[in-house]
Amino acid sequence: MKVDSLKVIKAFREDKNCSQAVLLGFTDRFQIQEDHALSIASGFGAGMGRLQRTCGAVSGAYMVIGLYAGAKSTNNTERKETAYALIQEFTKRFEATKGTTQCTDLVNCDLCTAEGAKIFEDHNLKETVCEKCIELSLRILDDLIGG
Repeated sequence: MKVDSLKVIKAFREDKNCSQAVLLGFTDRFQIQEDHALSIASGFGAGMGRLQRTCGAVSGAYMVIGLYAGAKSTNNTERKETAYALIQEFTKRFEATKGTTQCTDLVNCDLCTAEGAKIFEDHNLKETVCEKCIELSLRILDDLIGG
């Protein structure tokens, strides 16, 4: 089942963070309630709690991989190893395109300051950077786990 990237981007534009948007794209596939997905991913936006560490779109993708690995494996060791391998491959591909998975390097401004927030808004980084990271995450997931 291919994820509807337009629906995911729409959710992001409407008020979901990047991590929530990515995870929402997979609620039907993994039969999880949308409100649970929103709660689980709520703290991972803007690089984990706006700390600008791992990109929220990447964190959301890691959550999806965990759901996939759990559904595909029979024991915990196998689940972890499957998840680790897929996360490593996802990260390799994301970094090959973006150069990093770190939010601070992707947006190149400090989201915790008024100046950084203004730069983010004035340069439309939500669309030009964050949406592109979401779209890339969905494409890589589609390739790795069949969207």
